[in-house]
Amino acid sequence: MPSMLAGEEGGSPPSVGGIALEADYRDWIALLKPRVMSLVVFSGAIGLLVAPGHINPVLAFTAILCIAVAAGACGAINMWYDRDIDAIMHRTRNRPIPTGRIEPGAALGFGITLAAGSVLVMGLALNIPAAAVLALSICFYVFVYTMWLKRRTPQNIVIGGAAGAFPPVIGWAAVTGSVDLIPLVLFGIIFIWTPPHFWSLALWANDDYRRAGVPMLPVVAGAKETRRQIILYTLVLVPLTLVPYLMGFSGLIYGITAGVLGLVFLERVYRVFTDRQDEQGNSLTGDAPAKAAFKYSVLYLFVLFGALAIDRLVG
Repeated sequence: MPSMLAGEEGGSPPSVGGIALEADYRDWIALLKPRVMSLVVFSGAIGLLVAPGHINPVLAFTAILCIAVAAGACGAINMWYDRDIDAIMHRTRNRPIPTGRIEPGAALGFGITLAAGSVLVMGLALNIPAAAVLALSICFYVFVYTMWLKRRTPQNIVIGGAAGAFPPVIGWAAVTGSVDLIPLVLFGIIFIWTPPHFWSLALWANDDYRRAGVPMLPVVAGAKETRRQIILYTLVLVPLTLVPYLMGFSGLIYGITAGVLGLVFLERVYRVFTDRQDEQGNSLTGDAPAKAAFKYSVLYLFVLFGALAIDRLVG
């Protein structure tokens, strides 16, 4: 589930004296990958807001809380499993487990407890379909992406991206008790958005992944092929984002927003594609276009889904 947002770092230096407890508190929060959680919770809330029917505000808050806790659980279990490569990579070496501020076993127990609790509460307070999809998203992220795909194939983020695409489906199911076509379209948008988002990061974090032995696409296929894949996925993504409008589920507010955002995204990834490169496709400009595309991709999804919710509320 937390694979929606890459580049999360965790933790802060240990403290002494009167602020030791505060530092410990921040370390446990860092295990949950709060930056990752924010986008997961947002997309889950959008699924809940645009679903047909009504839901009690207390139950709506409970559903969103369960999604947030489940995302945090995935983050904690991921940090436990990846503690060896986290210690090698510059982006992650200051996380709580590699630095010794939190014991691996404690982090695993923390994650499992949160995961089980979030599914249990979702099932008891909302409905079984929502709890089932929540459980599926947790298992997919932990077992399929983290433990199976991440270290074995350059398609890790493509297939594993499904884990981060579940939240709008969960939100929708929390209201309706079912899974319909529209939440599956939203799932597809996040699923196709994930590779250009993550590979933009991978282009300029390439040395980190190579050093850790993670077969990200730039490591295995090279930077030139990665740039080509980024633009191909974006060319599929932009028309896909227009499907809710073409189906009549949303109106002009969303349709125009999706079109404009898509054109800007295409312009950003085209800059990545045409960045000054050596023969292997490595940037000669410090990967500035890739960094810009990565940052925009986060804003893109927030605004796109926000426009969908506003459109539905206004409509």
